[in-house]
Amino acid sequence: MIRINLLGGPRQKASKSSVSMPDVASVAGSPALLLAVALIVGAVANGAYYLHLVRQRDRVDRAMKTAELENHRLSGVKTAYQQAEKEKENYKRRVDVIEQLRSNQSGPVELLDLIGKTVSDTDAVWLSSMSEEGNNISVQGMALTPSAVANLMRNLQQTGYFKSVEIKETYQDDQIKDIQAFQFTLMCEKAPQQKS
Repeated sequence: MIRINLLGGPRQKASKSSVSMPDVASVAGSPALLLAVALIVGAVANGAYYLHLVRQRDRVDRAMKTAELENHRLSGVKTAYQQAEKEKENYKRRVDVIEQLRSNQSGPVELLDLIGKTVSDTDAVWLSSMSEEGNNISVQGMALTPSAVANLMRNLQQTGYFKSVEIKETYQDDQIKDIQAFQFTLMCEKAPQQKS
């Protein structure tokens, strides 16, 4: 058979002894090779992402341990603070009680001084007892005459410390034979502006 070259270009002779190289275009288009490359790239990406997650987990673990240590330290500080607050409150209560006792201490002293001066200024009157209950003060004593009891009541009223002074009872004491003696009990109500 005869072949005719119509294109006019040089003719290549086929060499039977030469080995041909595979064409790059045909290899790149091979689906098995593309799949292998994709798997390798995916494995590398997954490995890098896994390492990133491991580092992130370790960082979170360290942060948790640090936070737990800080929490433990702060709980100790909180306990110490609460203990100091309790001690402060106890101290404040003690100081308040002491101050209240001091202020209450001056009230009875002033009252006794006032009644003592009033009884000293009134003739023929002696006190045997005195008791305080709220705003009321009960005064018991002995007088030589009923007018001495009346004078004592008037003198107590004039001090301004009492709102009212009333006689609860009076009677002549029959046990005393040498002189005339009257036992009396007075109820005195403190004026509102005064404190006990």
